[in-house]
Amino acid sequence: MVGQVENELEVNVPSAVLWDIYKGLELGRIGSRLLPGIFERVEVVEGDGSVGTILKIVFPKGSLVPYHKEKFTVIDNEKRLKVAEVIEGGFLNLGFSFYHVYLQIIEKDEKSSIIKSTIKFEVEPGSEADSSLITIKAMQLVAEAIGKYLTDEKI
Repeated sequence: MVGQVENELEVNVPSAVLWDIYKGLELGRIGSRLLPGIFERVEVVEGDGSVGTILKIVFPKGSLVPYHKEKFTVIDNEKRLKVAEVIEGGFLNLGFSFYHVYLQIIEKDEKSSIIKSTIKFEVEPGSEADSSLITIKAMQLVAEAIGKYLTDEKI
């Protein structure tokens, strides 16, 4: 079974400013600082924030999954799109064969943007994995926190 969940959030932040945070390693640094209840820590396993970078994201004790490793597979500066594929742990340990996170910054006008977060997943054939476990809530909270952080910073 293939599925996806998505969220769009409009923020009063220029798309170029948002993309500077979302395209590389800043998102993990800021996200883990602003939302310690969502992410315990984000570690760079390999890379500099470009395609091929691997992160280990550790979730707080009691989370459904303790950690996952993700690899940046697409960073498209023109489309302001980043794709990260979970390559170890996380939902892969729960019977999912595919779990990708798509983050896109869409320019609305010169002073506002839309943060579009999408999770695409696939359950292994014959698996007992429960697709209802997949939620976009964490990415929604990250988008809200980043938007508020940047708005409060008076960019």
